[in-house]
Amino acid sequence: MFGTLLKRRERTLERTVVEIQRGNEALRNELIRQYKPFIVKTVSSVCKRFIHEEDDEASIGLIAFNEAIEKYALHKGGSFLSFAELLIKRRLIDYIRKEVRMREAIWHVEDGENGEQAAQTYVDAKLSVEEFYRQIEQEQRREEILHYQQVLKQFGIHFHDLVEQSPKHKDARLNAIRVAQLLVENEHLVHLLFQKKQLPIKQLEAMASVSRKTIERNRKYIIAIAVILAGDYIYLKDYIKGVLSS
Repeated sequence: MFGTLLKRRERTLERTVVEIQRGNEALRNELIRQYKPFIVKTVSSVCKRFIHEEDDEASIGLIAFNEAIEKYALHKGGSFLSFAELLIKRRLIDYIRKEVRMREAIWHVEDGENGEQAAQTYVDAKLSVEEFYRQIEQEQRREEILHYQQVLKQFGIHFHDLVEQSPKHKDARLNAIRVAQLLVENEHLVHLLFQKKQLPIKQLEAMASVSRKTIERNRKYIIAIAVILAGDYIYLKDYIKGVLSS
């Protein structure tokens, strides 16, 4: 028997997840059982009400937690719980949006049947839902940034470094982003980046059409972009799309 995971001090939570990914299904069940309170708490924070384990929303959270176990990449840094929390909230929001679309269809039918009162109910509900989306997306953006900040610290990079050392000219930023894209497209280089917490400058110089000096000068910015591209950052990836399309 496994006993309690907390008693196995030599095994971190992240290492436990890696062992599950290697096929330890009994350990998966034990981990999910122990973290049910965390899952329910995370789901409740999105729904703004207490959620019971038998509720549909709790089931969505359990499925998302299990998905996080499958998708978590130890070598990319960041805590498993931070990653799992992001994924649970994301999947729950998807579920809520689907439910809202179904209700909107019902409201449209009621609008035709019951007149002005149903129409006003529909408008009020829609405005409430839109405000809920705005609040949740703001929270998701904030949590993405906090998770991203934790990973960057492992490379010795802080946000004020990026403000001070990011390329000032558009062409220089685009070149740095392209170097980061080349890195992320190479699985071996991604592994080196997260394992050694250093930019594989020599290999990138051979692949990219920019000088070693340019890569070194923009080292922190390239790392920061590569971390976003290699990670599960929906909102931060929008920033990169904006730079590329501007």
